[in-house]
Amino acid sequence: MRASGELEDWQAERQTGEWQASDRWPLAGPAVASPTASARPGARVIGVVGGRGGAGASTFAAALAARFARRTATALVDLDRCGAGIDVLLALEDSDGVRWPDLTSARGDVDGAQVLALLPRWGPCAVLSADRRRPTFPEPGVVADVLHALACACGVVVVDLERAGVVTGESVAAACDAIVVLAPRDLRTVAGVLAMRDRLVGHGALVGLVACGPSPGGLSADELSHAVDLPVLARMGVDRRTAAATERGGVPLTGAVARAAARVARAVGTDPPAGSGLAHGGAVAAGGVPALRQGAW
Repeated sequence: MRASGELEDWQAERQTGEWQASDRWPLAGPAVASPTASARPGARVIGVVGGRGGAGASTFAAALAARFARRTATALVDLDRCGAGIDVLLALEDSDGVRWPDLTSARGDVDGAQVLALLPRWGPCAVLSADRRRPTFPEPGVVADVLHALACACGVVVVDLERAGVVTGESVAAACDAIVVLAPRDLRTVAGVLAMRDRLVGHGALVGLVACGPSPGGLSADELSHAVDLPVLARMGVDRRTAAATERGGVPLTGAVARAAARVARAVGTDPPAGSGLAHGGAVAAGGVPALRQGAW
């Protein structure tokens, strides 16, 4: 890709130095200095994860990012190490721009504006995707540094979280201001959400459900919410138009998914930014959002 060479040239011009990490995204190893060395992330970081496999989390993450991109600089970040790349979902797989494998040496105080400029675009939204041709993710420290950089350069960062990583604690869930769980109304979802619930709550983030799809056993959204002890942020019916549209290429910006994304954006997009303490349940979480664990994705 042409953009890959540009990123390599930019990295080669950087001056080696020490980076004083922010409280949110800790340093792991050698760093490179940049004019933004003292920058603190100002973006709201929103994680999206499926309550079980096939819940439609990637599609919803894209719709949510598109909603935020209407009013602020927004990056959609793919952290599903086992996926084919969210660029395929958005019909961007042949678009120029860097993917995660191009960022393996992006360490330390990475210039977020530079990275943002090199990412492929889905409308106004920047997209950092895995690459189906190069199924390799950078080490966790690189992921943390790049996310920190994007959080300094954007107003919102929407992260498509890998469910397995959330369950095992190997994710950036603890660094999110809010986490949206796509929750089909069935017993598999109840079991799946309960398996990762402890990893989602307790970090000062707002965590809520998008209750979606049909309910083969008659489980209501309220019953699902009660079973997993998480609030419902939005309800979403079956949207066959979206499923058909993604097969043709791209996520439609109208329909049930888009309407639910608009409701969730209103629910999670009005709290104070990370670092000032996140309003949740009428209180402010002491200390704001905790730092990303070393070794976490």
